[in-house]
Amino acid sequence: MAPAASKLRAREGLGALPQRALAQYLRLLRLYPVFTKAATSGILSALGNFLAQMIEKKREKGNCSQKLDVGGPLRYAIYGFFFTGPLSHFFYLFMERWIPSEVPLAGVKRLLLDRLLFAPALLLLFLLIMSFLEGKDAAAVAVQIRRRFWPALRVNWQVWTPAQFVNINYVPLQFRVLFANLVSLFWYMYLASLGK
Repeated sequence: MAPAASKLRAREGLGALPQRALAQYLRLLRLYPVFTKAATSGILSALGNFLAQMIEKKREKGNCSQKLDVGGPLRYAIYGFFFTGPLSHFFYLFMERWIPSEVPLAGVKRLLLDRLLFAPALLLLFLLIMSFLEGKDAAAVAVQIRRRFWPALRVNWQVWTPAQFVNINYVPLQFRVLFANLVSLFWYMYLASLGK
């Protein structure tokens, strides 16, 4: 009887694990909101880059010598932790205060602010920081920004506008950074599946 009881307790413990993890996350979010969102962003950004590399490696089966770029997840973790997480946290707070939900068409105004101001600024920052972390010189950075910024921004507007509409209008404020990070995780994998 003791082995059956211990198996039952083990199963109950495993079932309670997601609930305990969520409770711990919510506690950290309440106590240390910026740090928790920064850490979450760093971890999910690194995971997104790692999964994108795995998808790309699997897609190119013929090139078995292709190794994973261990610096990629590290660069994405740095960017997520120091930039995406904290900046997104403060931007969502700013939007809530600057455009309260009582304002007519608040959701549309917030979406326009996000898409026309925050998205281009964050994309430009991403290109600059990633180029810096990759060790590129100023001339190479300028070329990369000229070549990649507008095409990337157009795709960003197409794909992220519906996601941000949902995020800004239906996701509670404390979970908006997490929601955007989860979308980013799948976005990186999607881009890798297209070979981009």
